[in-house]
Amino acid sequence: MPQVAPIVLSAIVCDRVIIDAATKSPSIIHVIHSISAVKYPARHPRMAFFFELTNGHGQVDLAVKLVDVQQDEKVIVEGRGRVKFADVRQVVANGLHFDNIVLPHPGEYCFQLYAGEELLAERRFICLLVKPRPRKEPNPD
Repeated sequence: MPQVAPIVLSAIVCDRVIIDAATKSPSIIHVIHSISAVKYPARHPRMAFFFELTNGHGQVDLAVKLVDVQQDEKVIVEGRGRVKFADVRQVVANGLHFDNIVLPHPGEYCFQLYAGEELLAERRFICLLVKPRPRKEPNPD
């Protein structure tokens, strides 16, 4: 664990993060605040957790966990990575992608960002149970 934890500038749940190869600038695609499904468990095809950090000292091991808030923060998926800060003023932007996430029930979920064992940030979203849309009957013309 780093002696001084990085500072989180942003933390966003989205469908995808694209990092431009030339500029290293991130693009955040479709911010997620809630997910609607007609039945649970529901499978979400792709989700990403984007974050920006600064005030990092050297190499920092990171973990991103998606937890079920209603089930004592049971971990649904987890990703790990490492970032290296050349300077404490540097801003590091990154996103971890998760495919085919199974959300067991409607309710509250949370992405958590850790440096070592220290919780740096959380970003919550809600899963809603919705009624299926009624099918339109064909026009008898």
